Amino acid sequence: MDSSITVKRTALQKLLVNNLGPVATISIAQLFGTALWFSANSTAGDLMRIWHASAADIGWLTDAVQLGFILGTLVISLSGAADRFRASTIFVYAAIAGATFNVCFAWLSTGLVSGAILRFGVGVCLAGIYPMGMKLIVGWAPERTGQALAQLVAMLTLGTALPHAMRVMGAGFPWQMIITASSVLALIGAMLIGALGDGPHARTRSPLPLSSPTTEARPPSVLSAFRMRPFRAATLGYFGHMWELYSFWTTVPLLVAHTALATRFSALGVSGVSFCIIGIGALGSLVGGVLSRHIGSAKVAIGALAMSGLCALTFAIGWRYLPIGAIAALLVLWGASVVADSPQFSALAAKACPPDLVGSALAIQNSIGFAITVVSIAATVALFEHVGLDATWLLIPGPVLGLLGFATASRGAASPSAPIS
Repeated sequence: MDSSITVKRTALQKLLVNNLGPVATISIAQLFGTALWFSANSTAGDLMRIWHASAADIGWLTDAVQLGFILGTLVISLSGAADRFRASTIFVYAAIAGATFNVCFAWLSTGLVSGAILRFGVGVCLAGIYPMGMKLIVGWAPERTGQALAQLVAMLTLGTALPHAMRVMGAGFPWQMIITASSVLALIGAMLIGALGDGPHARTRSPLPLSSPTTEARPPSVLSAFRMRPFRAATLGYFGHMWELYSFWTTVPLLVAHTALATRFSALGVSGVSFCIIGIGALGSLVGGVLSRHIGSAKVAIGALAMSGLCALTFAIGWRYLPIGAIAALLVLWGASVVADSPQFSALAAKACPPDLVGSALAIQNSIGFAITVVSIAATVALFEHVGLDATWLLIPGPVLGLLGFATASRGAASPSAPIS
């Protein structure tokens, strides 16, 4: 029986590798798995009406996912589980569990408290999807990490935007069906990764024997990665990027609703325009991945971070005065650049770490980065309640501090801007 399952799995793996390619397979699975992330945001209008909730309350649902993700990534990084178990196995079980929590949120939650608890569970499970997807990429395509991770983050971006598109296509359906559809996609993602498995370059760390008498046999702590200047530089840049990214994605529907964009593009509505602004980030990531092959991940990362910061500043200053066409173009450029730096910072971090620390290092980078998003999302949404579109001023410190942190930590590092392919 077991041998028959193994033969079938091997045949499916060959089919995926030969016809779709491992990077494309992982990217599609990531797209489907991360559709769980913002599934609740796409139904924000329904939830606010049914639960008599405010925009700030819906922001707490997003924060619940982020908190769950932080806890999950912290556990798998500090425990070493991210490098002791096969990344594909963690991904599959996490996607199945996440889909279950998401369905329970759709059909069993009765208000903000129960909803936040179930969304927290979704966040914990996403910790086994996003960083493990990056580790799978490194295991299958170590020779072109920057470009391959750009494809992965492009799918994450589409996964984030997908619920908005599903809301448009299923405008006449109950909000529970929209969220359930994202769970179905996550299960398909689990099936793809289960069939593909880990790459030939994947490394798993053997567990420490209980009888080991010395500390020499113990694997290095993931915290040791922060002593490496290239890793620290990439991580500080990533932290600044994270302050801006998820706050921007969370507030995009609010930015659209509080400008004339929804009226100007009435056929798309708030959800359709939001999908376009967030989804264009996938193209930005892909373009950044191609550029990384020629000028290096570091230059792409700092260029995209500077561009998104400039977009934030321009919007904060000019939203009152710019014509609606200029605001639309600005938000599209912002949406394209705000995420393009993410895969390149991750590529720099992965390159800086020993192979048997990659999973844990990426997970703890995600954990701290998403802890930052909890603060920035809560602060931005709360400020939006009082000052409206001027709340975008709060996003600007992220790119500024990220650029300063990257530049400061890069000094004295060995070839921090060397191309990473």
